[in-house]
Amino acid sequence: MKAMILAAGRGQRLRPLTDEIPKPLIEVGEKPLIAWHLERLAAAGIQDVVINLGHLGEQIRTTLGDGRLFGVNITYSPEPPGALETGGGLLNALPLLGDEAFLVVNADVWTDLDFAVLPARLSADAHLVLVDNPAHHPEGDFALTGNQVTNAGKNRLTYSGIAVLGPGLFRGATPGRFSYVPLLRSAAERGRVTGQRHSGRWFDAGTAERLEALRIALDRWLWTGEDPNRPA
Repeated sequence: MKAMILAAGRGQRLRPLTDEIPKPLIEVGEKPLIAWHLERLAAAGIQDVVINLGHLGEQIRTTLGDGRLFGVNITYSPEPPGALETGGGLLNALPLLGDEAFLVVNADVWTDLDFAVLPARLSADAHLVLVDNPAHHPEGDFALTGNQVTNAGKNRLTYSGIAVLGPGLFRGATPGRFSYVPLLRSAAERGRVTGQRHSGRWFDAGTAERLEALRIALDRWLWTGEDPNRPA
C-alpha cells in the first residue's frame, strides 16, 4: 500500500511561524512533524510515499529529499499557487498513487497510531480513523457503530485526518480546489465508509495553542524517557 501525506496547506492559523517555514517542517519532540509520519510509515512496512507541495514546498523537498534517510521512497506532487486543498490535492496525485487503496494522513497531526493496523484493502470507498472529540471540536464529525461510519447518530467521534481511501471515492470529481470531506459524507450516506476508533495519543497541531500543547507533551515524554510511540 502507498501513502500520501497532505502537506501543501498554508498554515494560516500558525502565522507568523509559517511565513518562514512550511507547517510540516515545524519541529516537535526534536524532529519535524512530517518526520514522525515518515518513520511510522516505514515501521509499518509502507515504503512508497507521495507528498503534495504547496506553500514553501521546496523547503520540504530539500529537507526530505528522496526519503531514504527515513526508510521510504518519496515522490512529490507539486500544486499551483494557492494549492488545491485536500480533495484537489488527492485527485491531482492519483496517477502517482495507483489503482489500489492508499493511506492518507494530514501533515499537521501527531499520533502514536500503528499504521500497520489499518486495512490494506477496502470493502468500501474509505476507512476512517476516528478519535475521541477534543475540547476544540466537541461535536465530532461522524458516528461510529461497529465499524460502520455514518454522518449522524450516537457515538459521534472526530475524524483524525488519517484514512485509507479507494480511488473510487474520487470518481466523477472535477480537478481543481476542493475538500474531500463532502466526498466522505456522500459515501457515508451510501453506506460506503467504514472506520475504527483510535484510543491512543493524537494531537491536531493546527493552531499555536495546540502546537504548544503537543510540544509540552512530547518534551515531557522525552525528558522522562517515556516512549512517545507507546499508546496512552
